[in-house]
Amino acid sequence: MSGLFVGLDVGTQSVKLVAYDPGTCAVVASHGQPLELIAGDDGSREQHAQWWIDAIRACFARLEPAQRARVAAIGVSGQQHGFVPVDAAGRVLAPVKLWCDTSTQAECGEIMAALGGAAGAIARAGNPILAGYTASKLPWTRKHRPQAYAALAHILLPHDYVNFWLTGEYFCEHGDASGTGWLDVRSRRWSPELLHATDPHRDLSACLPPLVETGTLFAVAPAIAAELGIPAGTQVAVGGGDNMMAAFGTGAVVPGRLAMSLGTSGTLFAYSDTPVVDAEGAWAAFCSSSGGWLPLICTMNCTVATESVARLFGFSAREGDARIAASAPGAGGLTLLPFLNGERTPDLPHGKGVMTGLDPGNADPANFYRAAMEGATYSLKYGFDAFIRAGMAFDSIVLTGGGANSPAWRQMVADVFGLHVEVPRQTEGAAFGAALQALWSLQRAQGGSAMPAQLVAAHVAVDPARAAAPDPQRVEAYRAPYRRFLEHLDAVRPLYAA
Repeated sequence: MSGLFVGLDVGTQSVKLVAYDPGTCAVVASHGQPLELIAGDDGSREQHAQWWIDAIRACFARLEPAQRARVAAIGVSGQQHGFVPVDAAGRVLAPVKLWCDTSTQAECGEIMAALGGAAGAIARAGNPILAGYTASKLPWTRKHRPQAYAALAHILLPHDYVNFWLTGEYFCEHGDASGTGWLDVRSRRWSPELLHATDPHRDLSACLPPLVETGTLFAVAPAIAAELGIPAGTQVAVGGGDNMMAAFGTGAVVPGRLAMSLGTSGTLFAYSDTPVVDAEGAWAAFCSSSGGWLPLICTMNCTVATESVARLFGFSAREGDARIAASAPGAGGLTLLPFLNGERTPDLPHGKGVMTGLDPGNADPANFYRAAMEGATYSLKYGFDAFIRAGMAFDSIVLTGGGANSPAWRQMVADVFGLHVEVPRQTEGAAFGAALQALWSLQRAQGGSAMPAQLVAAHVAVDPARAAAPDPQRVEAYRAPYRRFLEHLDAVRPLYAA
């Protein structure tokens, strides 16, 4: 194909665009636009949907006219769980409550209580309703924004809303839908029981977009195509949540491949041909956006922790590797529980960051920064241990997200997990994955028979220069600090669970 395939990633901190040329297997353009965040003391985290659209326009404007003229299809990756309330005329009714919003914890409890507790929610749909999931945002909106709730006609996720803006069509796909809490992941259908538990007085199913299969295409609306300067008839793939698109971008569309994203949040996920549900809710039992399932561990504080510490000491996180080099595993006895935004893994939505072990000998910026990076990594290891206890096995980790650009962090992951680390050549895993899904969808529509795994194998390459292997001495050196992290977690858990 001679066309270009655009992947858009609508994240918390920025919107990113990549333009991929499958003929040369090269990303020919990459642009980003930062986003603001509205943060409240009650744990609320919100954005205006219009900010995303303005950022997308800015990214397209930076493409050369000749590149815009070659665009054949677009795929959209979006931050999961956000609630975009839309009225019957397509207008957004209120600010968007995001995945990292922990102000709806009471509503999580109310929904699960109506089902007999977390076990009831898991039995009916595969997941408990955790802080940040879309479901709890509806009763919160009913209580705090009653006018918006009364006018609500469409419940959209962030990537659904961008797709609506591009095409004028309402639709949702199974991967992102599974992060709402309403999708029965076993049957891949909306759960009437979960919807009724969310609002027993209203038929919320009438507000949900229809579910469509991966591979479905929609045309860009003519007015939007003209505004962006792309060809009339440009196609839009169904896209998906950022983790689902990162699975495309890292090759995690086949069993046994473990992917880790080091971004604002941290995630671990692996593809499965069958539903992988934990009775205790130790991980998110999501669907994939490639036709299967995607068991996933999510921590809400990853690069948030390292960037916060760097800012505290007046340097950039880009200079962080030098600080790591000036310290040793264990950070001189410092341990950071990096729950700055509350936490999902472990489930402590009211958690706060806790630094322990401070003494006159270790109170320096290098140890503080290392403690932040170690704490974010240990939180992911805590979730990984649940995968291992369930019998999952992996021999390597493929790393993506902003943290993957740090050689020190790549080595730390290899040493803490005791696994070989690989990094794809295309580090913007979610945006690149969205472009690959668009490519696969258009090829399929034109008669192609390749499965997603075959296409991904042909286009996702790792960078040998950025691989990391476990160092036996450091693997051993991290064992005691990780145990210390778990001990401190057990100590503070009752405080923040109250």
